[in-house]
Amino acid sequence: MNKNPAHNTLEAVKLLDEGATIPFIARYRKEITGNMDEVQLIALRDKVHAQRELDARRNVILKSLTERDLLSADLEKAVQSAVTKTALEDIYLPHRPKRRTRAMAAKEAGFEPLAEFLLNKQNAEPDTAKYGNPEEALSGARDILAEGFSEDAGYRSALRKMSRERGFLTAKVIAKRVEDEEASVYRDYFDYSEKISRVPSHRILAVLRGGKEGYLRVKARLEEEQAVEWLERRIVKGRGACAEQVKLAIKDGWNRLMAPGLETDLLKELKERADAAAIKVFTRNLENMLLSPPLGTRALIAVDPGYRTGGKVAALDSLGKLLDHGVIHPEGSENARQAASEMLQNLSEKYRAEVFAVGNGTAGRETQEFIQKSCPGKTVISVDERGASVYSASKEARREFGDLDITIRGAVSIGRRLQDPLAELVKIEPEAIGVGQYQHDVDAKALSLSLDDTVKSAVNAVGVELNSASAALLSRVSGLGAGLAQSIVKYREDNGPYSKRSQLLKVPRLGAKAFEQAAGFLRIRESSNPLDSSAVHPERYPLVKKMAADLDVSVAELIGSGPKPEALRKQIRLEEYSSESEGAGLPTLKDIMAELARPGRDPRGTFELFSFDERIRSLDDVEKGMVLPGIVTNVTAFGAFVDVGAHRDGLVHISQIANRYVSDPSELLSVNQQVTVKVMEIDRKRGRLGLSIKEAG
Repeated sequence: MNKNPAHNTLEAVKLLDEGATIPFIARYRKEITGNMDEVQLIALRDKVHAQRELDARRNVILKSLTERDLLSADLEKAVQSAVTKTALEDIYLPHRPKRRTRAMAAKEAGFEPLAEFLLNKQNAEPDTAKYGNPEEALSGARDILAEGFSEDAGYRSALRKMSRERGFLTAKVIAKRVEDEEASVYRDYFDYSEKISRVPSHRILAVLRGGKEGYLRVKARLEEEQAVEWLERRIVKGRGACAEQVKLAIKDGWNRLMAPGLETDLLKELKERADAAAIKVFTRNLENMLLSPPLGTRALIAVDPGYRTGGKVAALDSLGKLLDHGVIHPEGSENARQAASEMLQNLSEKYRAEVFAVGNGTAGRETQEFIQKSCPGKTVISVDERGASVYSASKEARREFGDLDITIRGAVSIGRRLQDPLAELVKIEPEAIGVGQYQHDVDAKALSLSLDDTVKSAVNAVGVELNSASAALLSRVSGLGAGLAQSIVKYREDNGPYSKRSQLLKVPRLGAKAFEQAAGFLRIRESSNPLDSSAVHPERYPLVKKMAADLDVSVAELIGSGPKPEALRKQIRLEEYSSESEGAGLPTLKDIMAELARPGRDPRGTFELFSFDERIRSLDDVEKGMVLPGIVTNVTAFGAFVDVGAHRDGLVHISQIANRYVSDPSELLSVNQQVTVKVMEIDRKRGRLGLSIKEAG
């Protein structure tokens, strides 16, 4: 493996530019990149993109300066050496084409010599004798100085840094909106001030949203006194009347020209900082949800509960195929309840389903209780149904179920996400799953890219069964997209199940490049080639065959966790098969050995049953001091939300997570984690629960 980081970075960028995907590079090109993981590769991709955007902007500026004959050697050097967009724009600011300013008018009026006199002769009296209107001349000279100070790149950079360190983010309620009912959401920020360097991301987003919606007046700046004093120490060099004029220009330049611009920059920086933190929270929660342990291939009865229109029931086989469906009314008349009980019993017996999956929404707890009484001995599991209704109305659902009632589609989705959360959740736009923090306030493009990275990472980490995967799931596989995924499914429908990976090359429009990127992440359990069910890439099949031939055994005999294959693998001396020039160094060889030991290993762990406290069906059943089992539904920067079965998630504030300081709740908690909480506060009117993990014992 090349241990030159610079070389590895260049090679990784080259692979990205050639169209290789991040999961593929991280898994199958470790020798080339120096074993970069997906997180490092994503950071590299984003850094390269930002650098290229910076270079493009630099070229636009250089072209503009050249065309206007303003590009001196020193200015060109400054532009070329700028390492951030902010620094680049600061350098360009004095030369940027702009609308007519007060300073421009003053220069046209001939006041520039006076401005220079004020600055250079600060112990003297202003020389205004030659000007017909001395006050007008002094005012114009100050305008020229103010603009010069405000556009100085060095001053702007230093004061921007100072603002980050010492400035404050403030908010005041707009007087005419104070009585608006909607404004009450922002009551905590009606008279708010916090040091910029310490403001957490969720408060930044809340304040900015309040400002955007017109309830708050938001500012982010350094106090005038600090900024003016800093500028005076660097500019004022005398004590005469001219120096006093310079001081007036400094104050005006800060308040009128520099502070508003720096405030815009600061608010943008704060927004970007908060966006990055919120997106990180969202992607981490999404990853945990996607990688939740699956129930596995078990037939089940899924129920999407409801009061008025009844509960929608769907019987699914072990692979999620819809076998039967109906509607039950467990909250109806005695006859309706009897009919519902009989339907559930009959479906369970007919399709040999030992498990019931029940959505956790409206009437969820009541439906669970009804099923437990109607079908004793069966396993009843509460399933997070967030996003199920979105899937029901989607093109994917219509394509799969045609004229089937939209509500039945929701029940199918609930059942399938218990069998395999990843395979079902990829059909839903990540934003609809509801595990984010201020997700509607963050940069949509950045959020979409990050969520897409997360979904693809999860799908490729688990691997996809080629003969049962939906087009939605296949579209997330490395190297594929919606079009190729549809083609793969159509080929399967027209020609029957795939018997080997190489058949993919017969799929229309799926060429060698797409095959290279995708093949290692696709599994064929019933293939005649045992390596097709593993993560060993087809490009390494000859290598594994050579290992087997050297031991005079078949490839199949090397695979598995039993004593015989394990003993055979121990005889393989990896260094004898290592070839850096062919990209099969020790990292790749070790991955191959791991796959031979546990081919197609699912990294998602084992499914664990969970039950809510039987006493809790709604918020009315919750009492202060109760200790209850719960499921984490969302982790944020300020704590975690936990479902205790009351139809209202409770908040475990960050201070209530552990008996020690916790800087980041995700260090200890993750979505779908089972926890025990103590009820600390109940606000039934507002539907709020305050919970504690550390007090639960």
